[in-house]
Amino acid sequence: MAAGPPNRPEGRPALTKSKAASSRPTISLALQGGGAHGAFQWGVLDRLLEDGRLDVRAVTAASAGAMNGAALISGLESGGPDAARAQLDKLWREVNQSGGRNVFGDSSIWSQALTPGWLKDTGLWRTGENLALSMSPYQFNPFNLNPLKRVLDNAVDFDAVRASGISFFVSATAVKQGRAHVFRTPEITPDVLLASSCLPHLFQAVEIDGQSYWDGGYLANPALWPLIHPDTPDDILILPLNPFVREETPHAAGEIMDRLNEIVFNAPLVSELRAFALLQSLIAEGQLKAGDRHRVQAIRMHAIESDRWLGDLSLGSKFDTEWTFLNRLKGYGREAAEEWLAQCFDAVGARSSVDVKARFL
Repeated sequence: MAAGPPNRPEGRPALTKSKAASSRPTISLALQGGGAHGAFQWGVLDRLLEDGRLDVRAVTAASAGAMNGAALISGLESGGPDAARAQLDKLWREVNQSGGRNVFGDSSIWSQALTPGWLKDTGLWRTGENLALSMSPYQFNPFNLNPLKRVLDNAVDFDAVRASGISFFVSATAVKQGRAHVFRTPEITPDVLLASSCLPHLFQAVEIDGQSYWDGGYLANPALWPLIHPDTPDDILILPLNPFVREETPHAAGEIMDRLNEIVFNAPLVSELRAFALLQSLIAEGQLKAGDRHRVQAIRMHAIESDRWLGDLSLGSKFDTEWTFLNRLKGYGREAAEEWLAQCFDAVGARSSVDVKARFL
């Protein structure tokens, strides 16, 4: 987490009085990336929009989460919750209809349809994977073809996103500087979302204003620090896609790689949550000045975690865009959101429903 909140850049929309005074509780969404597993978030968002009791005023996101965020905001701006649900549906239909595996960077080596589980754990298969990953996308994809661009062009109204009163933060990894870069609402373009979703062993770095960018999930998945700001709601709802906890230590080669991937892509979010929990502890101990602690004290954390729903899925399933699979994940997301609404909705505006200190310190 950054040492302090960023200054609101020129052109960033702030909460207007009419929107801040909405009868619905306002909330910020934090959408983690995770390839095709983003369909779980689709289901969560679909149920929350159907419920209609939350007013989304800020979204921070990375990778597939950024795609969901852009579709959500695009729909809300054009016609409200029902339009947002339709826009998200359109996004995932486009993902499915783009020929599947290449949308999230699947080289054929990952395809579950062609590889039974036992084969993926053999030494020969792992050698083939290593060989595939050793090839540069500048060699095997010299024309830099990326089917995700067509998906975004067809499924998101970027003019509506940039004109929105909803604050939107999309993280990408600045390759040369080795740091997270957060793009804000007026800057959001298809290239920004492509940058946030760019896995460097499968796609060429995305160039924006002379800078090279890779997937945002490496350093901010998603970035929470832009939400610790007076212009954003006091309630933050996190929608993670990578399981935080595993009951058993992995032993098979494929299981080890899957768990390593989860840890790596959870690390930025866990670090920010640990920093937030530490600040809360310092406040409780009276070690921060009154002016410093007010905003941190005001923040209330919530989460709709995916561990129970996605914990049995492998890394390879993040590249599976078959329609039945995507709809199954959407169904899981709707179930998870339904449980959260029943158990935690009353906490919004009143208290955190996640004990960040107990979980991450």
